[in-house]
Amino acid sequence: MEIEKIERSYSRDGRNEYPPRILLKVLIYAYMRMIYSSREIERACRENICFMYLLGDYPVPDHNTIARFRAERLQGVERELLEQFVAMLVEWGFVSLATVFIDGTKIEANANRYSFVWKKSTEKKLAKLRAQIGKDLPGLVQNLGAKWHIPEAPQIHHLKKIRKKLYARAEAEQLAWVTGKGHHKKPLQKAIETVNSWLEKWKKYTQDLHICGDRNSYCKTDHDATFMHMKEDHMRNGQLKPGYNVNVATSEEFIIGNYISADRTDVHTLIPFAEYLKRYGIKNICVDSGYESEENYCWFEENGELKLYVKPSNHGQRKTRKYRTDISRRENMAYDAEADIYTCANGKTITFDGVKKSKSQSGFEIETSVYSCKDCAGCPQKEKCIRACGSKKPLAERSKVIYVSKRFARQRAEMEERINTTEGKLIRVNRSIQAEGVFAMVKEDMGFRRFLLRSAVKVEVEWTLLSLAYNVLKLHHKIQTGRLGTGLVVPNGFPAGL
Repeated sequence: MEIEKIERSYSRDGRNEYPPRILLKVLIYAYMRMIYSSREIERACRENICFMYLLGDYPVPDHNTIARFRAERLQGVERELLEQFVAMLVEWGFVSLATVFIDGTKIEANANRYSFVWKKSTEKKLAKLRAQIGKDLPGLVQNLGAKWHIPEAPQIHHLKKIRKKLYARAEAEQLAWVTGKGHHKKPLQKAIETVNSWLEKWKKYTQDLHICGDRNSYCKTDHDATFMHMKEDHMRNGQLKPGYNVNVATSEEFIIGNYISADRTDVHTLIPFAEYLKRYGIKNICVDSGYESEENYCWFEENGELKLYVKPSNHGQRKTRKYRTDISRRENMAYDAEADIYTCANGKTITFDGVKKSKSQSGFEIETSVYSCKDCAGCPQKEKCIRACGSKKPLAERSKVIYVSKRFARQRAEMEERINTTEGKLIRVNRSIQAEGVFAMVKEDMGFRRFLLRSAVKVEVEWTLLSLAYNVLKLHHKIQTGRLGTGLVVPNGFPAGL
């Protein structure tokens, strides 16, 4: 493998005590043997003959050397290392890259589980602080006998100007600053301390909101980590823990790409991940229902070279009797496409009212058609047809309203047809085998459940090392069992030749 970028990251002055290739070998083999701590890797280099063989004539590296190489030297080159390994697998004929399976899991970050910052709470604190400043600042200036202009809603630059004037006045009056018990502070000193405390809090809240960005929370010990629900709940109370959303693309049971995200859901990770995977010339991408959205459907329609296979989130519900007999659902109502009218179970017409436009979190525009019934009064089916949905109006005053995105409904119908073909069924069967199998091996067999490094860039390095170790283990296992280049698993009952 080419590691010129790693070698260029070193200084030209002096010499390297350890060649980067040897350290990379040691790290990948350590991850294969479920050794992730730099101190444990150092110990293995002293005691394990396999690590001694990889080191050759070089002495045992210090744990700091191993940690610096992993956290600093591999940054920015980890993706290229994985791409080189995938290119070799393709060249050898072990991976076809015709169909790729994507799935995600949440892995806990190396961060304090209780040092969290919530975006909504911070916004409330900032609003409360600004209200307090607007209320108390005029009186504070008036008590000093100053006639400075105070705006109705002071901003942070107004506070800085007032603080500058207060310090200038303190210097002109040669104010004697006092601290501790038994000393009486003058009003000017109290005013300066009050303004300083306001500015300090304002800056802190603003910085917290900037770090949160589009997220709802962040951890103080790892700003890139977001608090999420984890399957591993050590306190068994459903509490949130800081972690990362790790998305993995697999083909022929090998990891071919990774995407580390701080988003708690998978739906917003599919498009950037698919953009990255396009370089491999992939034809089909299969994901689970957690990635389904109108925005993702539209992106794959625009990129016609990629074909998406995703099970709609209501795919299982549609098969149940409860779903098919629910008269409140739009899917169970008669629809006249020419007149654009729905007819409910009681024969009442639900007519088109207009289009409601909205935007998703990423700025994607969604058009929702609104239909309403003008004759719901006295309907015997009203209780079954109209759901409460948190409305405070009594049932007698409510009428049936339907919200539907016609584009999304069309895309779902087309996807149902695609996944119910023989090819679609075969691809969906293999998704659970390949994508879920990666996380089962990584978490259970390799015992990797928590990152050791902090920040998103270092976490990506650590996960790429784990991916390389996983691929080498998978390659070895396939060689031993004679399963190289087997392609998709074809269960019994499928046509021959698939």
